[in-house]
Amino acid sequence: MTNGQGHHLSTGSVSPPLVNGKLRLYSMRFCPYAQRVHLVLDAKKIPYDVVYVNLSTKPEWLFNKHPLGKVPAIELEDGTVLYESLILAEYLDSSSTTRPLASSDPLQRAKDKLLIDRFSQFIVLFYKIYSDIDALVSEDVMKSLDEFEAELSKRETPYFSGTRPGMVDYMIWPWCERADMLVIVAGDRFVMPPQRFPKLLQWKKFMKEDEAVKASSLDASDHVKFLKSRESGTPDYDMLVS
Repeated sequence: MTNGQGHHLSTGSVSPPLVNGKLRLYSMRFCPYAQRVHLVLDAKKIPYDVVYVNLSTKPEWLFNKHPLGKVPAIELEDGTVLYESLILAEYLDSSSTTRPLASSDPLQRAKDKLLIDRFSQFIVLFYKIYSDIDALVSEDVMKSLDEFEAELSKRETPYFSGTRPGMVDYMIWPWCERADMLVIVAGDRFVMPPQRFPKLLQWKKFMKEDEAVKASSLDASDHVKFLKSRESGTPDYDMLVS
């Protein structure tokens, strides 16, 4: 459930009242960190509503939800506000009894957290697209993914979390969804070779069919359109709102 028609609220707006029986997610439609939280909420079928915010002309009230005026943040029915995507994902998983996403084994859970942390190397490389795509070396990108191909082979499961997506899968998915942007913007040098990444490519295919992923996923072309609008200095947050 979104606010209004899903428009991003901006400076001068009023924070919408909370909805009874639902927690509130403050989000931005194109933000991968916010998508992490959407994925957890949708996978666990936790009732929530969404308030999208314009991060270029931020609502004044957003700083009451996040001290730096960022997303994602969640607000509970009692007015408690939490933020930071990984903290939110862990809180939502541990506080809800529906479909546990993290392993029940403490050692495996720790290993999974380390794997999510290791994915940050890909995120760093990915964000070079915003500064200088020509400086982004395709082999560096591929090397950052080799560890994840090897991990899927080691686990011998279709998903990092087993026979269905779990915490690792959902925490890295937003950037894997956006990886197709590299191909659109920079061409074939960023196409993942099937012979090098058979497990990851199969995983990506499976993830696209997951119901939680479908609920928040966007086409790579839409991500590119938003990126170009942002680069032009006039980010079109509501480009997908009819």
